[in-house]
Amino acid sequence: MDRETVKSRLTKVFRDVFDDDDIELKDGTTADDIEAWDSLEHITLISAVEKEFKMRFTMKEVSGMKNVGEMINIVAERAKK
Repeated sequence: MDRETVKSRLTKVFRDVFDDDDIELKDGTTADDIEAWDSLEHITLISAVEKEFKMRFTMKEVSGMKNVGEMINIVAERAKK
């Protein structure tokens, strides 16, 4: 799966989780860029992304993700396997 496809699907997940149709994801997007993105919503987001892509992140992956670009890379890489 290519990065653009992952980004498009992630955008839908983010908009659903944060109930904000105006969210536009960029590789550098972080929790600081989305007002409702706090630690509790982060758990909801990770769960929703795992469900959308039928995969599970490792704890190392979750704790190591610094921005949306890194999330896209992990999902795209996993989709190749």
